[in-house]
Amino acid sequence: MKAQIIQIGNSQGIRIPKMMLEETGISGEVDLQIMPDGILIRKTRKPRGDWDAVFGRFAESDDELSEDINTPGDFERKEWQW
Repeated sequence: MKAQIIQIGNSQGIRIPKMMLEETGISGEVDLQIMPDGILIRKTRKPRGDWDAVFGRFAESDDELSEDINTPGDFERKEWQW
């Protein structure tokens, strides 16, 4: 798809079709990166933005490790001094 660079105030920009924005899920703040053959536009990734989904998968799994996280090991029971 082709687009024209247009004047926006003292800057320049392009209009991105709504269909492309909806398909990519891009909205609000974006990251811009200069590439050898153009400019790459990406969704801004928020640090730890996917933690809710990751912890949700842990909670749903039957992994025994997830149950042992809060139980003390041999070191904590025998050698640790409070």
